[in-house]
Amino acid sequence: MRTQQGKKGSNGSELKVLVRHRAIQRRISQMANEIARDFPGERVHLIGVLKGACIFLSDLIREIKLDVSIDFMAVSSYGKSKESSGQVRLNKDLDTSIAGLNVILVEDILDTGLTVSYLCRILRERRPKTLRIAALLDKPSRRIKNIQGDYVGFKISNEFVVGYGLDYGERYRNLKDVCVLKSHVEGI
Repeated sequence: MRTQQGKKGSNGSELKVLVRHRAIQRRISQMANEIARDFPGERVHLIGVLKGACIFLSDLIREIKLDVSIDFMAVSSYGKSKESSGQVRLNKDLDTSIAGLNVILVEDILDTGLTVSYLCRILRERRPKTLRIAALLDKPSRRIKNIQGDYVGFKISNEFVVGYGLDYGERYRNLKDVCVLKSHVEGI
């Protein structure tokens, strides 16, 4: 992972590039190959966790050389803060049954593990054939719940990151790179 200074947010916050778009695309292709190797000739059903995983899911699904279907769930635990509230709330549930399917829960980042643990518990009750976790980023130093990703893009240190779908207060999702948000503004 290469870092570089130089980007500025519109509110005066500084953005430091942590993972470049090109590296993200390479790693997603590798992850897709790992998934295809684990499920040869089978269908996989990807469940994207909204909103953060939407860009990662979009790129991942195009690289998987299998029969693939998708659905989405939405949860909230951060609000407009940099810290998780510790309370996970389901805002949008699945549209279809996952019983008997090879399910891969697609998340932007594994952080405390509270959200993924909560979602895995719900999904296991619905009797998928398999349940795996794909995450673009893994921040193991913050883990509260014992949860591991099966397909992980990059392990990162304990810094607040934005870009490539990850946000702060619904901003920065559109950045192509994953960046560390270094704030110069009160309240961020």
